[in-house]
Amino acid sequence: MVCTLENHRAEVRQLLAAAFDSIDTGPTQLLPLSSESLPGRALARAMHARLPIPSFTNSQMDGFAVCAADLAEASTSHRVTLPLGFTAAAGGAQVIHQPGTATPVMTGAEIPAGADSVVPVEDTDPGVFTDLVRPGEGTPSGSVSFSSPSSAGRFIRPIGDQLPGGTLLAEAGTRLTPALIGALAASGIHEVPVRRAPRILLCTTGDELAAPGEHLHSGRIPDANSPMLAALLRGYGAQVSTARLPDDPQGFTAHLHKHAGRVDLVLTIGGISAGAFEVVRQGLEPLGGTFHHVALQPGGPQGFAELNSSRGPTLPVLCFPGNPVSAYLSAELFLAPLLRSLAGLPEPVSRSAVLASEVHSPEHKHQVRRAVFEHGRARVLDPGSHLIHDLANADALVHIPVGVSHLPAGSRIDTWSLNV
Repeated sequence: MVCTLENHRAEVRQLLAAAFDSIDTGPTQLLPLSSESLPGRALARAMHARLPIPSFTNSQMDGFAVCAADLAEASTSHRVTLPLGFTAAAGGAQVIHQPGTATPVMTGAEIPAGADSVVPVEDTDPGVFTDLVRPGEGTPSGSVSFSSPSSAGRFIRPIGDQLPGGTLLAEAGTRLTPALIGALAASGIHEVPVRRAPRILLCTTGDELAAPGEHLHSGRIPDANSPMLAALLRGYGAQVSTARLPDDPQGFTAHLHKHAGRVDLVLTIGGISAGAFEVVRQGLEPLGGTFHHVALQPGGPQGFAELNSSRGPTLPVLCFPGNPVSAYLSAELFLAPLLRSLAGLPEPVSRSAVLASEVHSPEHKHQVRRAVFEHGRARVLDPGSHLIHDLANADALVHIPVGVSHLPAGSRIDTWSLNV
């Protein structure tokens, strides 16, 4: 039976609905903002500022806090000279400003009580700080001259000017970027509730697969799918464990049952085509697994199953083909959109491009091609499902829908960002 791309997407959404809903609405983790595992996670609930920003009225400049009225008559021909008061430093307690004086104030320091304007130090005479005395360290002396007025509120940042206390900082589901973590910290938040990361068991299958560093005798190949797909899924916020399983249907299903209750999803790679030793198909079909061909190239063979367990909820199993490009594109088409939504990640960037050369596609299939950008045009690569090095070099994906068999050079197409 041939299934459409959209129908299989709907099947995958239905398969994972319960597991992913339990992550979305289930217990959360409270992590400090300093946690190494925080960047990229999604907020479990909306966050509001605990403090206004700034949390107190402070100076925007290094200069002198004054009463604007004391400088109303200042000019180049009539300089106003004021005696110095105690110095207000960043991090220090608020000082009291005496009318008729100039209080030295540093950037970020609380505006002295009684002052309503700040004159930058470079706009004064002598233009530098002299005779600075902090409270409790002696008696202020010296003076400073001004040659122009300074309006009330000048170079003063009022409390809450950037952000009032209680302001919504981020909705539930928002991805925690470095900038957002900084904004949360600035607003007085030190820990945040995050959604639990989806737990995925990634199973690659086949007697031909060798572990990294293992000696390759005749007939065996390195397992490229495990590191590639684990990295892809972790980039979408998943917690991934891996297993490399031989062509043993009973051992395969036993391994899956062992993980029931420990993971949210099992993702299998390979073993679902029409060959004689298709371990995934042989293991899951007797348990009610569904395997069919999707009108898609590459990545036509697809499957899924649900394993009942006494340890907890049904365990969903999603089955992708084993060729590396097919497996990667299957993950991007069917699983990645759900993981991105759960992690608060944006969809891939779409870009319109002109084809550098003509493209042919099977009319009855939705073809997904890799492309590279050259001189502002998209050069579409070979559609082979085994060409992993082309996949690594590709800039984008090109979707050619069912019903389109030929696109001439110069055609305008939509592309989706890849490997970014």
